[in-house]
Amino acid sequence: MRSTRAPFARNRGRRVALAATGLAATLALTATACGPSDDKASDKPDSTTSQGADGSDSGSDVRLPDGLADKLKDKGIDLDDWKNGAWKNWDKDDWVREAKDFANPVIEGLWKPERMKKAKDPNKTIAAKDAVADQGATDPAPTPVQAKQEKTPYHENAAPVGKIFFDSPKGSMVCSGTVVKDPRNPGKSNLVWTAGHCVHAGAEGGWYRNIAFVPSYNDLGKSETDLRNAAPQEIAPYGQYWADWVSTSNEWINDGGPTGGAGATYDYAVMHVKPEQGGKSLEETVGNALDVDFSTPAARSVSSMGAWGYPAAPPYNGLIMHKCVDRPGRLSLSPSLPTMYRIGCTMTGGSSGGGWFRVANGKTTLVSNTSIGPAENTWLAGPQLGRGAQQVYDMMSKKYGAQ
Repeated sequence: MRSTRAPFARNRGRRVALAATGLAATLALTATACGPSDDKASDKPDSTTSQGADGSDSGSDVRLPDGLADKLKDKGIDLDDWKNGAWKNWDKDDWVREAKDFANPVIEGLWKPERMKKAKDPNKTIAAKDAVADQGATDPAPTPVQAKQEKTPYHENAAPVGKIFFDSPKGSMVCSGTVVKDPRNPGKSNLVWTAGHCVHAGAEGGWYRNIAFVPSYNDLGKSETDLRNAAPQEIAPYGQYWADWVSTSNEWINDGGPTGGAGATYDYAVMHVKPEQGGKSLEETVGNALDVDFSTPAARSVSSMGAWGYPAAPPYNGLIMHKCVDRPGRLSLSPSLPTMYRIGCTMTGGSSGGGWFRVANGKTTLVSNTSIGPAENTWLAGPQLGRGAQQVYDMMSKKYGAQ
């Protein structure tokens, strides 16, 4: 779900030759775990107890996390009713929005392959009054960079990247996300980085529902025709990971809107996920995770950034992972707000939340995520990840990482 903005002044910036064309190659992250296959013995649940979010028996001793049953009851939610369709009630009084009220009970089997394929991005554009041509810190609009398909299989070339599915009042939606490291659980992270607007509607709404992450979605990059009768293994080679806790910025919750709004510069979120069927951690399963860079490097000091994701709005269909690499510039929405990074890119809605990566000293790190772009799909912008983003990340690691 990518919010889009009307174009700023269409100054065509000169195309900058990328000094670090190796970014795409560096991101061909070699998975250290076994790749997906029909023989999933190594990824089967072990005999340990798995803390799930629904209380159902999914092949291991899954039970409700501490306090979730009471939390649901306090909101008038009966778990059985919820799983049987009560989650479709989006009445304003029942659509929870506060950070402490997030709940995402697993509905096993909800995200079937066909339902995943039908999930789309709402094509939104910003009102003209919200688009500011220049705030003194906006660089000329970049030349569009044509998005390229990632090499297959995805688990060998972009192992941390995946697709996020969720339900909203407007239907089933999609975003993109990235597996990131958990500093308190080295090698066993269950954290996924994405955009705030992929998990929460902002000032006029609340938390979305049935939020799930699918790493290496459509791993072999098959066409819609080839996927018509695809087995679940082809669509979700590592299975589905449901968010059992999510955190985004207070700025997004209070000021974010359908078109970004003042919350766009704080449009980031971290999800803690659990496998729907139990088993190993997300990082162990996919074989890699990225560090997050909170140093907010100046755009002019970075030779290139790359954005990865699953664009779903036309001319794309959400089935294929794409990427754009460009030298970043600055985008300012208001003198009172931090500037955002901006790169040329033709990816559309659905790429929202996808990680932006840079290589420094031979190491690839996540430095931003896709937030907004123009109706013409010529560029993407993402927030700087500074102190506030680090606080969200640290809280998720400290409070939920070991669960």
